[in-house]
Amino acid sequence: MSAPTDRKFLGRLSLPERRYLTDALRTETVGGVLLLAAAVAALIWANSPAAESYKSVQSFHIGPAALGLDLSIQHWAADGLLAIFFFVAGIELKRELVAGELRDPKAAALPVIAAICGMAAPALVYTLVNALGNGSTDGWAVPTATDIAFALAVLAVIGTSLPSALRAFLLTLAVVDDLFAILIIAIFFTSDLNFAALGGAFAGLLLFWVLLRKNVRGWYVYVPLALVIWALMYNSGVHATIAGVAMGLMLRCTTREGEKHSPGEHIEHLVRPLSAGLAVPLFALFSAGVSVSGGAIGDVFTQPVTLGVVLGLVVGKAVGIFGGTWLAARFTKAELNPDLTWPDVFAVATLAGIGFTVSLLIGELAFAGDEALTDEVKAAVLIGSLIAAVLASVLLKLRVRKYQALIADEERDEDQDGIPDIYEQDNPAYHLRMAEIHERKAAEHRERAQAAGASRDEADRPA
Repeated sequence: MSAPTDRKFLGRLSLPERRYLTDALRTETVGGVLLLAAAVAALIWANSPAAESYKSVQSFHIGPAALGLDLSIQHWAADGLLAIFFFVAGIELKRELVAGELRDPKAAALPVIAAICGMAAPALVYTLVNALGNGSTDGWAVPTATDIAFALAVLAVIGTSLPSALRAFLLTLAVVDDLFAILIIAIFFTSDLNFAALGGAFAGLLLFWVLLRKNVRGWYVYVPLALVIWALMYNSGVHATIAGVAMGLMLRCTTREGEKHSPGEHIEHLVRPLSAGLAVPLFALFSAGVSVSGGAIGDVFTQPVTLGVVLGLVVGKAVGIFGGTWLAARFTKAELNPDLTWPDVFAVATLAGIGFTVSLLIGELAFAGDEALTDEVKAAVLIGSLIAAVLASVLLKLRVRKYQALIADEERDEDQDGIPDIYEQDNPAYHLRMAEIHERKAAEHRERAQAAGASRDEADRPA
């Protein structure tokens, strides 16, 4: 039996939500470390004597031209592999809406407002910098995205873990962030439409939905259908990753009688390792390889487009998320969890400035056709994310002892029944078990005291 969920802002999660969060973020953390390794490998490869081979692999074309799918490796990574990433994002969003933190409008208000402000502020910072510097405003959406996998990898590297409430806040921010990134891609980066292909994609999605509602099972049904939907969506002019999102949103994420996990959670559990461990790292490997010479780094801070991206990620994200959260809390009179403080919120807001996967994708879309500027924007994303990571690491390290104490309290299970003690404070059976445990310990210590006293008396007795 678990205690009622604390409804304070950044309050304690329900036990099922905490377990889901722990499982999901464990996979994302491993994926984030692989993502970090892939990004470093891409930078080394692209700046080594073998740089030409990197470009050759990136631009190597493969695929059936008759189906309009004769694409470069880099293109396959961005449009194909990231469809898997967005499929998982769609399931995640659906679950949050029907069973997670976003199901309750009152509870969802703060993180949603924080996420919206965390996207609006970087876009505003970028636009302002480029308006004043006579730069291009086409990249306004680049610094709006948060990469939770990369953020978790940073936490793993610096050896800091966050209490579950802060991790849930970061995840919710990322989920809402993904939703708006999806909308931005669909609305602003859709080319001339092929209505025949688009109609075919919608027909495929309708069939996908009907099969799900009829409880048809079998990967051999859904995987080929998903590939057809993806190919039609790609040829329609709408970005192909939208197909992944749409299919993810169609999955049922609520449990029925006799089910331990919903179909959506089950499929997410199967596909998330593929997304985090393969799809996203490969995308990073073929997208993050840009020149990082001294001159190129200097240019990032002198050109309005790249400076706007860096300031958007570092300043816009932190100010937007923190400011939006503080204002929303003030106007809704929401109370902050007394175990946490506003500097903790600011540290997480700064960590959210790590925008990698989706930022790189939007950078490629925003400046398609201008390879030099695309590479400069990618370099700006990398540098901005690095600065945000360093600043967040410093802020989080200042509170690491407090976080360790909170995590220890969350995980303590003295009666060893598999449920953290903090969730059993309203359960009489728990307190009876604890009484028995303490009585046994007390009896053991009394026996030890008697034995210690007898040993001392024996030692004090004259020979």
